[in-house]
Amino acid sequence: MKVAVEVVVSNNEIIKPSCPTPDHFRHYQLSLLDHLSPQAYNPFVLFYELDDDDNDDHQDHESVINEISNKIKNSLSEVLTLFYPLAGRVKNDRFIDCTDEGVPYTVAQVKSPCHLSQAIKDPLLSEHCNFLPFGMNELNEFALGVQLNVFERGGIAIGLCISHMIADALSCTTFIKTWAAIARGEANHIPHPNFVSAKLFPALDGPKFDPNNVISSNVISKRFVFEGPTIEAIRSKYEKKTSLEMEGERRPTRVEALSAFIWSRFVAATSCDNDEHYAKTEKAYAIIHTVNVRPKLDPPLPQHSFGNLYRYSYAIFSSTILSSTEKDDDCGYEAMKQIKAGFKTMDMDYLRKVQEGEEVKLKHFMEYSEELLKKGGELVSFGFTSFCRFPIYDADFGWGKPTWVSLTSWGYENLAAFVDTKTGNGIEAYVFLKEENMAKLEDDTEFLKAVSRPL
Repeated sequence: MKVAVEVVVSNNEIIKPSCPTPDHFRHYQLSLLDHLSPQAYNPFVLFYELDDDDNDDHQDHESVINEISNKIKNSLSEVLTLFYPLAGRVKNDRFIDCTDEGVPYTVAQVKSPCHLSQAIKDPLLSEHCNFLPFGMNELNEFALGVQLNVFERGGIAIGLCISHMIADALSCTTFIKTWAAIARGEANHIPHPNFVSAKLFPALDGPKFDPNNVISSNVISKRFVFEGPTIEAIRSKYEKKTSLEMEGERRPTRVEALSAFIWSRFVAATSCDNDEHYAKTEKAYAIIHTVNVRPKLDPPLPQHSFGNLYRYSYAIFSSTILSSTEKDDDCGYEAMKQIKAGFKTMDMDYLRKVQEGEEVKLKHFMEYSEELLKKGGELVSFGFTSFCRFPIYDADFGWGKPTWVSLTSWGYENLAAFVDTKTGNGIEAYVFLKEENMAKLEDDTEFLKAVSRPL
């Protein structure tokens, strides 16, 4: 049974950087890629079990929580000195005024459930938003907010929101890793962030693609766990077909294979060949995949480069192409090939065009979509983003690594976000769909065969 989450805020304050930002860093210019990113928050909830869980002494428990809270606040103050744009304020959607105004820090008591184990067992992701300081799609003046959630028995949860207008997924996890290292007293072992995004991708005037038009209020979120052997079986199945067609081609990655599989099951579950309207409508499907461009640049950027340093890869499949595939496996395989091909084309030649304001792939995608709509057709897009291999479980503040990290509920329709399981072998897929499409996907036999039980 899923448990409703109830939290009561007991304290609010503003945390400022431990050292003032130098004058020559006060003006932080947003980049072109920042402007093309959603005006929303990247949400994270990190759950930790505590050693004093069995201690019934209320005073001792309160003392432990106070110590933890102070460590969080002190280390947050220090890390804000390194990640100084997060403590500033965005001005005119153009730059950040880094005046060290600080970030909100909230302490909340979790009234229900009282045990951490209850909160992470088969969780209702929309309820986990109560562990966050802000609503994900309610971007306000703060670039960062932190909330410490204290369970009556069973541990703590640190919820944080980082503005996607300033940082992509890798930047967020790098910030968390650095913050935790500072809390452990190991700041000297962690590389400091560099801020080169605006130099590489300077902001340009003119019309821009609005990524916020995919936010919907009629979306539900569910988490599906794919164990390592299952992912390996999917990879091997696609690899076998690849070797028959293209000798010497590298095998698909875990993310490529799982993206193709989930997309093929979504198409199989939601395309209604017997529906009269569907039969008369030209329908196409698109796969949109985020790509980290740091290693694609020449020279490559280090992983701790801060900002929005990603672009999108696109693949479009007409209903004619899909109907020509002999079976569902062929559909997934074709998707995997297109995903791989899209990643390959994300090279320096393409990124130079992006730097000049000419994003060819996006232009072709938008033109195709407009032409299809003019004909009365329909384009169904499905997006994928991956946190896999990111240091999301390295967030040890001194009381151990997280028991679990949740991405909570997002407001984007037709999206899947991948996160490594704690062991690193499997992948947790956070899937965001309209309710009717989620029901269809969960009725798909092949999809359910691949999904393991929740935590």
